[in-house]
Amino acid sequence: MRKEARAVKIVNPLPDTVLSLGGATADRLVALGDGDAALMYLYLLRRGEGAPSGWTAARAKEAVDKLAAAGLADGTTAAPDPAPAEQDAPPAYTGQDIAQALGAGDGFAALADEMERKLGKKLTTADLKTLYTLYDYLALPPEVILLITAWCAREVEQKYGAGRKPFMSQIRREAFRWAREGVDTAEAAEEQLRRLLTRRSREGEIARILHLPDRPLVERERSYIAAWVDMGFDNDALALAYEKTVMGTASKSMDWRYMNGILRRWHEKGLRTAAEVNAGDGAGRRPAPRVSSAGPDRQGREDMERIRRIMEQMKQGG
Repeated sequence: MRKEARAVKIVNPLPDTVLSLGGATADRLVALGDGDAALMYLYLLRRGEGAPSGWTAARAKEAVDKLAAAGLADGTTAAPDPAPAEQDAPPAYTGQDIAQALGAGDGFAALADEMERKLGKKLTTADLKTLYTLYDYLALPPEVILLITAWCAREVEQKYGAGRKPFMSQIRREAFRWAREGVDTAEAAEEQLRRLLTRRSREGEIARILHLPDRPLVERERSYIAAWVDMGFDNDALALAYEKTVMGTASKSMDWRYMNGILRRWHEKGLRTAAEVNAGDGAGRRPAPRVSSAGPDRQGREDMERIRRIMEQMKQGG
């Protein structure tokens, strides 16, 4: 016997901000028939970026890919870096483990001494456990750990001023990120640093192109800019994309997702410069305003030289 469908009443027991969801969008979400995609859409509508708590990066990416295929997302929204608990959890090292590692004579003691010198403090037991996680669990060579520390120190000084030192928690997060990206040799670490310095050296240039206020960039803005730099766009192409963004949005202002969509389409077509874009998008378009595209700034070059010296010291010490 066929059951009759019952009407279901939606209730909103908690007073809160109202989220607007158009009927056509709702129909498209229903047509997808995918619960994760619908949840991800609601989460992004509420939060703007990231992923629901407890989701792995793979689960979030799959949901975003489905939304992008349905025209409901730009395909660039990324989940936060997966927490160590979402991977194979590192061992819970004990004080005895650390004592044995320091006495083993395999390089950990020397690494700990060098870290204390660079951080300007005596490492606590908790600090040593974190350091040993990078050394033993991630199996990163000492020189890679020291280069990660040098990078973190640069970031902290740039943000808070000379003399400020990074916490071990920051070094740990960066080390896990590098390990996920396969940076586990001195050569790969040097290339990673070169890439990161190039991104940082261009952030100021690109911020001026986008007419951003004079303030530190937030992490999401840095993520967009890093992606555009890695795609190989020159400053003139970015200026042209910004112009199209301002002219193409209702607010006539900067829209990061809109501009990212423009640049992703150009990237897929193999267009990297304003001249290529103008030729590829059709003749007769006026050229983009000319913007200088300088190489890495002096600070970036000095940082690279300092990093090279650290690497040489490690090789001589080995």
